[in-house]
Amino acid sequence: MPARVNKKLHTSLEQIASRLRDRCDLLSFNAAAAYTYNPLQYAWGAHCAFLARAHAQPHVLFVGMNPGPFGMAQTGVPFGEVAAVRGFLGITERVAKITAPKHMHPKRPVDGLACTRSEVSGARVWAWAQQRFGTADQFFHQAFIWNWCPLAFVAASGANQTPDKLPRTGRGAKATHMLESACDEALGAVIVALQPTHVVGFGAFARQRAERVLAQLQIADPTRTLPLIHQVLHPSPASPAANRGWAAQVDAQLAAAGIHFGARPILSACASPSSTSSGSVQPSSRGASVRTSKRSHNARAASGR
Repeated sequence: MPARVNKKLHTSLEQIASRLRDRCDLLSFNAAAAYTYNPLQYAWGAHCAFLARAHAQPHVLFVGMNPGPFGMAQTGVPFGEVAAVRGFLGITERVAKITAPKHMHPKRPVDGLACTRSEVSGARVWAWAQQRFGTADQFFHQAFIWNWCPLAFVAASGANQTPDKLPRTGRGAKATHMLESACDEALGAVIVALQPTHVVGFGAFARQRAERVLAQLQIADPTRTLPLIHQVLHPSPASPAANRGWAAQVDAQLAAAGIHFGARPILSACASPSSTSSGSVQPSSRGASVRTSKRSHNARAASGR
């Protein structure tokens, strides 16, 4: 675990997460999903252990969509594939007890750190972090990960449902809008607390939500210095592009967006903007949402899916 502890920051992040947890618990999604899992409830200890790894002013805040069924839904950790949580992150049963939600789909039980299924997205993310940074502590000195939505949604069939598929009109729309408000507010508070240089969305949905949040922060305080906003390829195996060397594509996208970890680009061979199999680098679509400074020429959103 990190040698230096920023108790004020960690307390702030825990307060943000607990408010989000409690607000989500008040919502009903029966019209949209047969089951709703809130790992901030039954895996709170593990989530807090993850929050305790955060450092102020990271170079990058990565933003995901919501828990996967064999990742954060099991462990309470964003992209929390069990092997990575245990091994790379060092979060074990000795650190935090994980229980289970009261109501679970028979095909989607929560086994916590005993889960034998691997979350491909999480395995890719944390393997990339280990390969590029070496240790978890080195990663967290320069980056952090936050999932925009803490809830996992399961259909009656047992299929995973994502927040972008929740109803926006008719029955269930009110709960969707209230969820979006809670998640946006929490992400904004995390950005203010961490003060990252860059915000990078895993995929278009996360980038769009982050853009919206940054725009709201700018309206609330026009003098606020905001991070630059970018997008990289989502690691989901549902994306054909992600199955063609996800890590190398993300390296290229980060380098093309001008994101440097330390003195050099994360992948020196990709220091110059170039096309990847998931699309060429494009300027950010919301200029009001990105930092305006001498580094503004780097405000480019790396295309992903």
